[in-house]
Amino acid sequence: MTIHPSHRPVSALRERMIEDMRVRGFTEKTRSDYVRHVRSFAAFIGRSPDTATAEDLRRFQLHQTQTGVQPPSVNSAVSALRFFFTVTLDRPDLARRLTVVREPRRLPAVLSVEEVTLLLQASPGPKYKAALATAYGAGLRVSEVVALKVGDIDSERMLLRVEQGKGRKDRHAMLSPQRLELLRAWWREGRRLGVLLPRGWLFPGRNPVEPLSTRQLNRAVHAAAEVAGIKKRVSPHTLRHSFATHLLEQDTDIRVIQVLLGHAKLDTTALDTRVANITIRSVTSPLDRLAPLPAGRPRPGA
Repeated sequence: MTIHPSHRPVSALRERMIEDMRVRGFTEKTRSDYVRHVRSFAAFIGRSPDTATAEDLRRFQLHQTQTGVQPPSVNSAVSALRFFFTVTLDRPDLARRLTVVREPRRLPAVLSVEEVTLLLQASPGPKYKAALATAYGAGLRVSEVVALKVGDIDSERMLLRVEQGKGRKDRHAMLSPQRLELLRAWWREGRRLGVLLPRGWLFPGRNPVEPLSTRQLNRAVHAAAEVAGIKKRVSPHTLRHSFATHLLEQDTDIRVIQVLLGHAKLDTTALDTRVANITIRSVTSPLDRLAPLPAGRPRPGA
């Protein structure tokens, strides 16, 4: 089989781009997404992307618009191509030709306190009940929930360690008394089933050496919402939005909520980690406003 010579520089170029991303600490998913976008661009222009012109970029973005590519996908491609042209090729002049699409701002779905109670009560078993209670009770992102390990629970200080959250930052989240009881109930059940390994994942997947996937947690939320009769479009992120909204309704300072959510402005609102942790421990989780949740499995027909 004869390999066309033009294929070789493309492969070398791709490897160089991957190396540039590794040096900057990009996650494997980001690296994969960026390579995929550059590959799609190269397929569109029909030649190696390092030969691209400003007109090629204009035509590519016009093609995306005409074919109905949604703003998040367009902007993801812009980020990938900007990195490729600015860092890998050192051609910032081309990167400036790319246009970010403004995304329509939509109000996120928020559950009432009663709806959160129904959702958690309908959760399929103690593992998912504890996981969803963690998403709501600490305002964690779904990726942060599934990445938790047993050792991240600090019951003495009533804190939950979140390693390498968004922005690759470690932080502490609040650990409320009711959520601690749900976690303990799951820990006992998980130990009985033999799926909680020493220094392993707090919420293991079907294979205990792997964490629960975000897709599995999404499916559990949808199933619980259906059982609970909740008509709103619910996802694990809905619980995070509800956490923030309910704290705001409790008159919690917006700057404190920023600390609890681990937003980028954390550095400007918390003078140091010690101050942030004291703030976290002083807040009452909205989970503790709910009626006590039974820790075991839901009764048939309940």
